[in-house]
Amino acid sequence: MPISQEELETTIRDAWPVDHLEIIDVSSGCGESYAVVIVSPAFEGKLTLARHRMVNEVLKTQIAQMHAFSQKTFTPKQWAADVQKKKEAKEMKEEMKSTVTESDPGPVRVAADVSIDTAPVESVPK
Repeated sequence: MPISQEELETTIRDAWPVDHLEIIDVSSGCGESYAVVIVSPAFEGKLTLARHRMVNEVLKTQIAQMHAFSQKTFTPKQWAADVQKKKEAKEMKEEMKSTVTESDPGPVRVAADVSIDTAPVESVPK
């Protein structure tokens, strides 16, 4: 039986205070594979493995009915740092793209009727 995004969201939000939640059905809508991103102050002071165990315990009934489940868990501070890092990377990419565009002379054109002489070069007397 497929699991709905709404069911996952309700279960997660009932378990902890959630600052940010993304639930993505990666099974093209059939409800058998999900990826989640959860940002919660409940994860403060816990290692990633402990966080994942917390999520697995809360969602054990739903996960048992899925084909695949992946999760990323963040504290609010980690999430803010991750968002900032991605923003800076995007800005740098745009800056590099505009620099390349400004300095790019465009495509090099070669005339179609150009022939290349492949005859051996004679040595020039000294």
